[in-house]
Amino acid sequence: MKRHAGIWLLTLAVITGLVAISVLPVAAASQPYKGKTLRVILANHPWAEAIKPLIPEFEKQTGIKVNAESYFEDQLTQKMSVEFASGSSTIDVFMQRPLQEAKQFWKNGWYTDLKPFVDNARLTPRAWEYSDFFPTALQAETVSGHLTGIPIVTEQEIIYYRKDLFEKDGIKVPTTLEELEAAAKHFNDPDKGFYGFVARGQRSPAVTQFSSYLYSFGGKFNDGDKATLNTPEAIQAFTFYGNMLRKYGPPGVLNMSWPQALAIFAQGKAAIYTDASVFYSNLLDPSKSTVGDKVGFALFPAGPAGARPYSVTSWGLSVAGSSKNKEAAWEFVKWATSKEITLKAQAKQVPSARNSAWESKEGLANFPPQLVSVIAKSGRVGAPYDRPPVIAVGQARDIVGSVIITAIDGGDVKEAANKANADYQALLDKEQ
Repeated sequence: MKRHAGIWLLTLAVITGLVAISVLPVAAASQPYKGKTLRVILANHPWAEAIKPLIPEFEKQTGIKVNAESYFEDQLTQKMSVEFASGSSTIDVFMQRPLQEAKQFWKNGWYTDLKPFVDNARLTPRAWEYSDFFPTALQAETVSGHLTGIPIVTEQEIIYYRKDLFEKDGIKVPTTLEELEAAAKHFNDPDKGFYGFVARGQRSPAVTQFSSYLYSFGGKFNDGDKATLNTPEAIQAFTFYGNMLRKYGPPGVLNMSWPQALAIFAQGKAAIYTDASVFYSNLLDPSKSTVGDKVGFALFPAGPAGARPYSVTSWGLSVAGSSKNKEAAWEFVKWATSKEITLKAQAKQVPSARNSAWESKEGLANFPPQLVSVIAKSGRVGAPYDRPPVIAVGQARDIVGSVIITAIDGGDVKEAANKANADYQALLDKEQ
């Protein structure tokens, strides 16, 4: 009996040992980057606001510590550029604007190509599903065949309008640029601190929103390697945009980027606001807006060339080329752009680049049906760029923005456009 008991105990010990040996690697594999710390740089943006409260979940799942920092757009780009250029950056993951930075950052070696990570079955589970992203969104993140980031936010330029005022006065929601100006003129009442129209007027930030006006007038920033900022169509667009802000806009518009322009509309001081669809959640949030229940949404109005709003990938998430924690960084990117987290972000009213989120009741639940319809229409007619498609985007935006400033000031738009066109042509020639 003792002999049998001894054999049984020995067998049990062996089995227990084998179980322990088999379990330990599995447990370790579930948190392969436990103990790593990531520095994640985010923009002050609704997507980041939706993601940050969820980061503790990621830390618990992976054992990875995340130190997240947030900056305004211009500060973000400047900070990353300085750090990356110094060669001593400790950034692992960062938000970036592909239309603004992708070409330049890739040229400088500041990105990690994510295609090998996506293609690696060990690192990317099938459920993450690369094919679920909008093809055009992925295209915006691709430079010379290299995947510079994963798209996280899409946006289109739309009309925000005070539906209560339009209904009260029997004013038709604008479908053309002429009707847009007529409505702005109707509602403009500066003596009472109320304005018919508000939009970005600050030199560089205004360029992206001006782009839809340019396209709808039939203009372009450039045609191939030829600058086209002084064509009749472009001059018409500059003049129209400048007139709208000078005649019907609030004081101080030359200093307004999106936070300032949005605040004017959110505080009930303007009838019409044109800007990115992604900001609609700010306007519906009662803690940020006094007009949340009065906001209407409409397709960007048609000009001589039809309605041509931009429809772009505005933000993506990337891994720094200088990161010493690339696989752990990819773990964060993969989590933050997963179907589950994307759906949670979209449920917080952040328009995503995943088809599944737009096909989900949960993904659409907090989007006004009117806005969903506008986004769908914009996607069908929209242009893929909201700024000059060049490497030196910042310089190009400053060049274009100089004409916008002249137009708002009521100066000689043609003269400013001729000068800007020559400067932009020189930039294009240099990049060639």
